[in-house]
Amino acid sequence: MNTRSDPVVPIGEALGRHGGLARLQQLVRESNERFEAIRPLLPAPLARHVKPGPIDEEGWSLLAPNGAVAAKLRQLQPRMEALLKHHGWQVTAIRIKVQSP
Repeated sequence: MNTRSDPVVPIGEALGRHGGLARLQQLVRESNERFEAIRPLLPAPLARHVKPGPIDEEGWSLLAPNGAVAAKLRQLQPRMEALLKHHGWQVTAIRIKVQSP
């Protein structure tokens, strides 16, 4: 039960009210959209291990759990970049990063 007099604001609305957080939310959404666009290029066993990562002025990151997955992603990188350009995204680089356990 909320005993405070302040109204409860849904998280999405709160993020939208703050300029920096709204931009972050937009970048997360774009990262997920890019990932959905390239997903058909990824073999199913590979796709379930890859996660979309951050977008910044230097490019977009894909997160891999280990070096083997990262190596396969690097092989597919030119095709992924071409597909993103075809979908209208400006692609400076796709970075493949191995996540630390």
